[in-house]
Amino acid sequence: MSPRRTLPLSPAVTAWLQKCRWACGEKCFTESCNHSENPTFEAILAQRVSRRTALRGVAGVALVLALGQASLSHTEASSRGRLTFRPIRLNSDDRVTVPEGYGTTVVIRWGDPLESWGPEFRVDAQSPEAQAHQFGYNADFVGLFPLPLLTNNPNRGLLAVNHEYTNPELMFPNYRQGDPEPWQVAVELEAHGVTIVEITQRGRGNWVYLRGSRYNRRITATTRCELTGPAAGSDWLKTSADPTGTVVLGTLNNCAGGKTPWGTLLTCEENFHQYFGNLDALDSTDPRVAVHKRYGIPAGKSERVWERFDRRFDVTREPNEPFRFGWVVEIDPYDPTFVPKKRTALGRFKHEAATVVINRDGRVVVYSGDDERFEYVYKFVSDGRFNPNNRQANLTLLDRGTLYVARFNPDGTGDWLPLVYGEGPLTEANGFTSQADVLINTRRAADLLGATKMDRPEDIETNPVNGRVYVVCTNNTRRNWNQIDPANPRGNNRHGHIIELIEADGDYTATRFTWEIFLLCGDPANPDDLVFAAGFDPSQISPISCPDNITFDAWGNMWIATDGQSGTFRRNDGIYAVPTSGSERGYVRMFLSGPRGCEICGPEFAPDFQTLFCAIQHPGEGGTFAQPISSWPDGTVPRPSVIATWKTTGDPRIGG
Repeated sequence: MSPRRTLPLSPAVTAWLQKCRWACGEKCFTESCNHSENPTFEAILAQRVSRRTALRGVAGVALVLALGQASLSHTEASSRGRLTFRPIRLNSDDRVTVPEGYGTTVVIRWGDPLESWGPEFRVDAQSPEAQAHQFGYNADFVGLFPLPLLTNNPNRGLLAVNHEYTNPELMFPNYRQGDPEPWQVAVELEAHGVTIVEITQRGRGNWVYLRGSRYNRRITATTRCELTGPAAGSDWLKTSADPTGTVVLGTLNNCAGGKTPWGTLLTCEENFHQYFGNLDALDSTDPRVAVHKRYGIPAGKSERVWERFDRRFDVTREPNEPFRFGWVVEIDPYDPTFVPKKRTALGRFKHEAATVVINRDGRVVVYSGDDERFEYVYKFVSDGRFNPNNRQANLTLLDRGTLYVARFNPDGTGDWLPLVYGEGPLTEANGFTSQADVLINTRRAADLLGATKMDRPEDIETNPVNGRVYVVCTNNTRRNWNQIDPANPRGNNRHGHIIELIEADGDYTATRFTWEIFLLCGDPANPDDLVFAAGFDPSQISPISCPDNITFDAWGNMWIATDGQSGTFRRNDGIYAVPTSGSERGYVRMFLSGPRGCEICGPEFAPDFQTLFCAIQHPGEGGTFAQPISSWPDGTVPRPSVIATWKTTGDPRIGG
């Protein structure tokens, strides 16, 4: 249920509430988030960073331990990667704003046909058949896979884009909330999933997609996918349509993701709970009920009411169907015939990222966050080793290994706790009969191990220069103010923060780590926000709120995309850049602002760092088809898109 308000809502606040409704099914406003007695990250943080430290930004929070593997030294990164653009300001304009000396263009937008024979987009003549061959809705993660395979070609590649959710009130002229037409639901199913499309650069910044390319493909909510790994074939994954428990129709709520060194896409299923309904109709003694509640399956009808049209979304008719979502899905973008694989060894939760790094011993490590308030940070370590000379052998590396969950300690250390059946509390006495049970009910397993409850851990990325791991926590306004004391730097965490983590001895497979706060977001002009910027004077940085996705350039500078500034600053979301080393470490500067109602997703550099791609998700959210608040990008109906940004003068590298 949305928070009750009596005052008129601004378009910015309305957009924020609309996102809560469709993107996460309003999980932010449920009471089930605070699900265990495990210590919150805030309670630990209060013992680690004092109020005075947060306000003054003293050097006492600087990291002092050895770095991991790096491609450039700190000195080189600082001297060669200095950011020189003039920061832009927060705004509420219905356009994309970038600094002077930069240009932007739309590469592909919702409804653009992928096939040479495909129908042109017409908002008044949509059909599921057409949408299945058009660019999907609400672009999120963006990954560029150069062509040819495993090269660094900066001018041609495959763009892989997630389509997280749909906004039917913006898509259809006559959409009725709670009473959609069957054909509208069918269109929405095809608008979810992933698009893979070939793109090329025809002159500096002139990126276009190639309609009719043999690589172009849609993966939707009706595409055949396979379940692999330890949970595949489990009784809890079997349905009337799939008695084997190994074949699933589609992928849903594809949020952030990752790319593997062998050239595949990892797309993450996040807020899948919202598509299902009628949990209360199941027998309360059924053991599946508690698991479904832990993952937020609605008690009554769903907001979208898809269960009215497709039995698999009705939990009373198919009680196992929700277990088949919430996974990381691997897709080979270079092979249009590849069947997407749901890699169950990586655990089932609301995955926000799947960032891959190859350890020095060749094992594969995947970092992922569970994007909900008071949820956890995870990593997976493969049993097998990456073989740079055998791509085919690498395609099964994510099916065998160990999943870990993080515990952050007050002294700045941390532990990775293994989620292994039969170890510690993960036994039959606590309801686990196999490793499949642990992976299907990952959240419960993490509860029992005593993992640290976090403030919506979203993207988790490794910095290619300093070897550190960065954990992005978007926000958490559910923290009880009664838990706050003067030593706690944040209460009612509206703005979010970013954590800097170093694996022991630079070993990504280690079970110990150290951590520090890199950035406490907010408005530096507001003392109540307690902004902290890794030692840099907060008064000199751009206001920033709700960090979501991050990436790094060749010099280790962090680029942050935000999701939620319409609700905190009453201004548009954007992209910010911040050095992670050198004299400007912590100097946050706003680089890009999106149109009204949108969030910015999936920042991705071309291999030569001369183009920055990103997704403009749900422009116009907060309005309706009849009463729009945005007409971006074409001056008509708002259309989620992927854009490219480039430098028009001087050094062609972004930021320099």
